Amino acid sequence: MALVGWGMSKAKNVVVIGTQWGDEGKGKLVDLLTEHVGCVVRFQGGHNAGHTLVIEGKKTVLHLIPSGILHEGVLSVIGNGVGVDPAALMREVDVLLEEGVDVFSRLRLSDQCPLILPTHVMLDQARERERGREAIGTTGRGIGPAYEDKIARRGLRLGDLLQPERFARELTALMMYHNFLLESYHHVDVVPVEAVLEPYLAYGKRLADSITDTQTLLCQQRESGTSILFEGAQGTLLDIDCGTYPFVTSSNTTAGAASTGTGFGPLYLDAVVGITKAYTTRVGSGPFPTELFDDVGAHLAKQGNEFGATTGRPRRCGWLDAVILKRSMALNSVSGLCLTKLDVLDGLEEVKICTSYVDQEGRPLSGAVSAQQLLHAQPVYETLPGWSESTFGVQDWDALPANAIAYVERIEALLGVPVQMLSTGPDRVETICRQPIF
Repeated sequence: MALVGWGMSKAKNVVVIGTQWGDEGKGKLVDLLTEHVGCVVRFQGGHNAGHTLVIEGKKTVLHLIPSGILHEGVLSVIGNGVGVDPAALMREVDVLLEEGVDVFSRLRLSDQCPLILPTHVMLDQARERERGREAIGTTGRGIGPAYEDKIARRGLRLGDLLQPERFARELTALMMYHNFLLESYHHVDVVPVEAVLEPYLAYGKRLADSITDTQTLLCQQRESGTSILFEGAQGTLLDIDCGTYPFVTSSNTTAGAASTGTGFGPLYLDAVVGITKAYTTRVGSGPFPTELFDDVGAHLAKQGNEFGATTGRPRRCGWLDAVILKRSMALNSVSGLCLTKLDVLDGLEEVKICTSYVDQEGRPLSGAVSAQQLLHAQPVYETLPGWSESTFGVQDWDALPANAIAYVERIEALLGVPVQMLSTGPDRVETICRQPIF
C-alpha cells in the first residue's frame, strides 16, 4: 500500500498503544507502520493478547510474536517485559514456519523475559475458579502468577533455559513452592518437575540462537539509525497501576512500559500513537459505563465481529467514551490517534459520545474516577447524526459521508489530539492516512 507523504527524513522511534480496554486493532496499524521501520518490539504482556492481521484477504493471528514478523528484512524483538510460555511461543513459530515465514532469522528474544510454567497456568485457573462470580476475567494462561514470581525475585527467565544444570536446580525449587500451593491450598493435582524440565530444555535448544541481550541490541539499532516501532498489548485501561483495578492485566500497558519493558531510554522515543475504536469494547469483568444491552449493542457486536482473537470470548460493546479516552491521552502523552472500525457505525441513525459521568444521585463525577465509582457511573452523552452510506474500505478522507467526518472531528475536539489515520476495514489497504506519522 502506497502511503503518500510518508517519506522518512530521519529515523524515529514510535510507540503504538491501545487507549481503551484492548482489542483496538493495533496489529493492523503496526503492520502498516512496519513498512517504515527496521525493528518492531513487543514490550509487555504475554500470549494473553492477540493481534489479527489481514493482508490481501489472508488472516494471520499473532499472540506473542510481534506483528512485524511478516516483513522480510525487519527484526522482531520480544523485550524483557514480556512473559514467555515457550510452548505457546513454539506453536506460533511452527505455524509461521509452515506458512513460509523465515522466523528465526527475524526474531530475537530477551534473555530476561519472565518464563511461564505449567504450574503458573494451573495457579491462574484455580484462582479464577475460586473467585466465582467475582473472577477478574483473566485468560487463564499463567501470566499473572509468572509476573508475581518476577516481582518476588524467585522467577525463572528465558535465558535460564540455556544453562541446563542451573535451570534444573532452580526449576525444582520453584515448582516445589507452586505444587505446595496447588495441593495444600487449591486442592488440585500437582505437576511433576520431570514433566516440565525435559520439554523446556528442548525449547531452549530450539530458541538458543534467538535468545540474546535485546537491551544492547536495541541500543545498537538506534545508534545505527534504524527506526524502531514499539508494540503494546492490551490497552491503557487494563494497566496494573493506571487501569480499572482490580479488573486489569498483570503488566503495565501504558506508553511508559515501552522503556521499562525493553531497556530503551524514554528520551529516545519520538511519538506515541494511540489506537481507539470508533466505539468501545471490553472483554471480561469490570466497569464499563457506556455498555449497551440493546439493539445498538448487538449491531456493534455483529458488525464488528467482536470476539477475542486469543480467547474467542464475546466482547461487551458500547458507545465511545471520551472521558476514559481523555485520561488515556494524558497517561500516554499521545501525539496522534488512529481510529479503527469506523465502518461498524454505518447505518445507525445517530451516534453518541460519552462526555462526562454523574453518580446515581446525578452529581457530576470528575478527576481520576476509580473502578468502584465507574461501576455505578452514569454516562452523559452528546448525540450526533449518523450516516447511512457505507464507509467500508474507503481510502480517501473526502469520500467519507459528511456526518462521519463530523463525528471524527468531534472526537478530535473533545480529546485535543489529531486523528492521523482511520481504519475502514480489516485489510491493510482499507485505511485513510490523513497525517504522516513518520
